[in-house]
Amino acid sequence: MTAVAAVALPGLGQAAPAAGPRGGNARAALWQPARDRFPARPGLTAWPATAVPRAEAQRQLDRVLAARGRGAGCTYIRVGPGALLDWLAGQPGATWQERWLASGADQARSGWRDIPRRWLQDHGHASVYWLDGLSVALKAAAITDIVRPSLHWLLGGGAAENHFARDLAAQRDPEGFGRLLELCGSDPDLPAAVRSRTLHRAAVIVAAKGGTLAQITIGDLIAEHAAECDTMARPGQDTQVLYGLLRAMGVITGPATFRQLRSAGPRTPAGLIGRYNLACRPIRDLLADYLRERQPTLDYSTLNAISSILGKLFWADLEQHHPGIASLHLPDDVARAWKQRLQARPGGPDSPAERINYGQCLTVVRAFYLDLADWAAEDPARWARHAVPCPIRAHETRSRKTSRHRKSRMDARTRERLPALPALVSAVTQRRKDAAALLAAARHAEPSQAFSAAGQTLIRSSLRHGPGRKIWAHGPGSPKRRDLTGEEDYAFWAWATIEVLRSTGIRIEELLELSHHSLVQYRLPGTGELVPLLQIAPSKTDAERLLLISPGLADVLAAIISRVRAPSGAVPLVAAYDHYERRWMPPAPLLFQRRFRNYNQALPAWTIRKILNAAIAHAGITGPGGQPLHYTPHDFRRMFITDAVLNGLPPHIAQVIAGHRDINVTMGYKAVYPDEAIQAHLAFLTRRRALRPTEEYRTPTDAEWAEFLGHFERRKLSIGQCGRAFGTPCIHEHACIRCPMLWPDPVQRARLTEIRDNLLARIAEAEREAWPGELEGLKISLAGAEDKLAQIARSNRTTVDLGIPGTA
Repeated sequence: MTAVAAVALPGLGQAAPAAGPRGGNARAALWQPARDRFPARPGLTAWPATAVPRAEAQRQLDRVLAARGRGAGCTYIRVGPGALLDWLAGQPGATWQERWLASGADQARSGWRDIPRRWLQDHGHASVYWLDGLSVALKAAAITDIVRPSLHWLLGGGAAENHFARDLAAQRDPEGFGRLLELCGSDPDLPAAVRSRTLHRAAVIVAAKGGTLAQITIGDLIAEHAAECDTMARPGQDTQVLYGLLRAMGVITGPATFRQLRSAGPRTPAGLIGRYNLACRPIRDLLADYLRERQPTLDYSTLNAISSILGKLFWADLEQHHPGIASLHLPDDVARAWKQRLQARPGGPDSPAERINYGQCLTVVRAFYLDLADWAAEDPARWARHAVPCPIRAHETRSRKTSRHRKSRMDARTRERLPALPALVSAVTQRRKDAAALLAAARHAEPSQAFSAAGQTLIRSSLRHGPGRKIWAHGPGSPKRRDLTGEEDYAFWAWATIEVLRSTGIRIEELLELSHHSLVQYRLPGTGELVPLLQIAPSKTDAERLLLISPGLADVLAAIISRVRAPSGAVPLVAAYDHYERRWMPPAPLLFQRRFRNYNQALPAWTIRKILNAAIAHAGITGPGGQPLHYTPHDFRRMFITDAVLNGLPPHIAQVIAGHRDINVTMGYKAVYPDEAIQAHLAFLTRRRALRPTEEYRTPTDAEWAEFLGHFERRKLSIGQCGRAFGTPCIHEHACIRCPMLWPDPVQRARLTEIRDNLLARIAEAEREAWPGELEGLKISLAGAEDKLAQIARSNRTTVDLGIPGTA
């Protein structure tokens, strides 16, 4: 056998993917950055095994087919190897691999059989028997490393899972595959189908890249997964199993999970702006420099938001509507048109929705202009040419009205959802119990056997591949299957999420960062009592805080820990992805984790929201108007603060528990209810009454009540009503015309006039008869009558429109 060095010729490496793959290009594109960082081993066209003479190649193929026993290999051993080698020998090339690539079959993927079929027909072998024999021999050639088909060809149907992995393991690396199979068997939760796919993936990589299991690289795994996404309509989702096994064998060294390889970390300022494909290069560079200048003082989430406003909503919009624009100095009409477009968020063709953060966008753009002007004074050489007048005035960024509207919307959501919270908690608790009862009953039932639990009767489904980790069932007479394992999982985590959020008021990112280490104890100095506390890791405000664990919350946390514990008793270490900072956190014993796709994963925020939405939809919670209520994780934070303050918790304590820096933020979360003002007013009246003599508030007797009602009847006079207090004597000895408590009736004006005229006549008579003692009393009564007439005149006064004077 001639020794041939491994050679990689440009243009003759592994076959490029054919156009129009069956799978989704979008899924494969997600892994392109990872493929750039972890390149796979290059495709070769020459190595010792592919340069063997025909006779040696025939002997190796015969050995592989004979080793398969009395099966397809033994049947086709007479025609398969010879037909394959004859077909390849007719192709150009110095090695079997070069001839295989030159045939075009590798690029044809699933349609490759048409190429050798035509050759067989031209040579008098038109029967399917010869084509099947050639196909079996071609797999044997890949097993013996005579040819190395591409990953796309192997995954596209060239190498079926039935015997390919077993035969390749026996011929190429029995020790390595034996160790891999042993590790697969050590996991009792690993389904047989996943175990079979894992071994097949390993065999495909070895067949396409050569060598043994010990030579597989991270790049090979990524390339195989990308080929699955590009080739298969439904690519496998358990590549992590093979990645974890190879990592445990020491073959590869990398992050704890396969998903972490796809994360490229946070974007650079240039990358943040570059995603919007701005046409004006100077402005694009300026925006990137601006973000780079502000980056040290901002977290990545804020930097990302600023780049979106400046790059997408500001400059990309200007370039779209004003092609060729290249200056920050905007004309008034251009700036005015941009502000009008910014106010409307694309919603529908006829009614675009209003942009809620319109004021925030204006603030960011105005800060951009003002920062450039400020920096121009400090570093003119770098920033002076960009310092231009700001198109946004200071009054346009005032957000008082916007803040009031936001506060109103938040309060309305809280008022709708807080009264329905007990019903939601009851519904998710009952759903958790029902799902657990159904799953427990299904586990004790045999396949195709009926069982009853939680008021339901189901039949455990009989699976074709045998029992797996999931348990399926269907209703009597219904072919639709239900994943009872998934239903119980969703029900448990919905219950756990709602209970923790409503009991602590923490943010969703703080919820997902809770770990076994978050449970701490504190001994009270005075009594020595141990108090359980929940340690909240720094998140939005970068401030750590401790929360008291109530008995109810302790039961919830105990249930979570019992669920996620490993058989060893420890909580598994999992890595969580920080969506805001675009980075993976170090592995930690997180509480919100679950076994998914055959390995432990931290629950991401989008999964929590999906579980919540499913639980709320199942509960059927509706608002006052009958509309379905939608809860977000942050709604529970608002409801927690509102309920705590309404039940007497001091606002400054609520501020500490919520982790707010400003108490005004805490009070902004608190919704004011109308009955709250009523209750406060009633409490004020109660406190005021407590200061008065208690005998004033005793129950009156029947005689006292009759006297009280009769008081108002006895106060009616000929010229009006007496307004003196109940139980008080008349201080004017019933000289009512003189009393200021008399309220004259306008209807009795004529009678008062008659009384006045009579008093005037009597005064004249007293003066004529020289009765000075009578004269003084009559004058007092006359003054009273005149006052009552004036009071009636004032009550009957009407408004006269004098008109509005105008200018000449």
